[in-house]
Amino acid sequence: MPSIDPQGGAIISFDGVSKIFPSRSESAEVVAVDNIDLEVPEGAIVGVIGRSGAGKSTLIRLINGLEQPTTGHVHVDGLDIGALDERALRQARRSIGMIFQHFNLLSSRTAFDNIALPLEIAGYVRKDIPGIVEPLLDMVGLSDKRDRYPAELSGGQKQRVGIARALATKPKVLLSDEATSALDPETTSQILTLLKQINAELNLTILFITHEMSVVKKLADRVAVMEGGRIVEQGTTYEIFANPRHETTKKFVGSVTGGNVPDWLRDKLKPDYQPGRSAVLRIAFTGADADQPVLSRLTRGYGVDFNILHGQVETVAGHPFGTLIVSVAADPDLLGKLIGELTQSRNTVEHLGYVA
Repeated sequence: MPSIDPQGGAIISFDGVSKIFPSRSESAEVVAVDNIDLEVPEGAIVGVIGRSGAGKSTLIRLINGLEQPTTGHVHVDGLDIGALDERALRQARRSIGMIFQHFNLLSSRTAFDNIALPLEIAGYVRKDIPGIVEPLLDMVGLSDKRDRYPAELSGGQKQRVGIARALATKPKVLLSDEATSALDPETTSQILTLLKQINAELNLTILFITHEMSVVKKLADRVAVMEGGRIVEQGTTYEIFANPRHETTKKFVGSVTGGNVPDWLRDKLKPDYQPGRSAVLRIAFTGADADQPVLSRLTRGYGVDFNILHGQVETVAGHPFGTLIVSVAADPDLLGKLIGELTQSRNTVEHLGYVA
């Protein structure tokens, strides 16, 4: 009998999970996933982000049982996936939907028939299938494309078919493997909006892997950052954007918030203060202060001018958020006072160096 998930509220949980692939030559074995602990609450949308080779794909294959953990346990809806025999695993997969980067549609089947495929495999009575497929076509906005073949569909339409197919067996969990990376930005936005709608209407738990922080920003409630097979940071999307701690997370966040230091500025930075040099600060404005004139108040209060070098202000997870890189002519004593004022307003401040 497979063990029951000890985590309670989590519909997916990783408990000390590692996956090690044996060496095929004289080289060392490959540790694809390294001692991971992760919980996905029911009804949440969780993004797992990392560079190529970080272990994201292995992690998602451990959830649907395509890979077995070397150590630890993966639980999905109360079942220890690694403890299931083949028959029980096939049954468990009916509650785990999957959408793919390159759609994986059968070219010889229409949109309707591609969506119906998992129902046929599961042994549904043929006369009952239209009553399931037709509402799904309507949900993904493809009722008028039911009889079209994949070659007659755009990339976004193919992915909508893939999403409907993943929902056909009424799963409790939907896994997404880079589902938007083959799409243009406008179509990506449409697909992400559709996934949020599905999550809200069906209370469907979604776990997706991506290398694009812009996708995390738009879709995820929570995010886990992977590097070298480990989860190096995790939290709510807003927490991660507002206060990234790991260097990998900072680079991902900076790529979409204007927080990464431009090359032209990085080449000019000096580590030490000298008269005539201006301090360079990276400031993350969060919460209620994100849209407040904080720099203007400091300018009036201390008689200094801030020069905005780089950055932007936007909304993350429904909250205002801004990142600015600024320079200010201030000696170390004055700089300390300015940083103190900024951090008292719940902003995150990093002193990057000095420029002439």
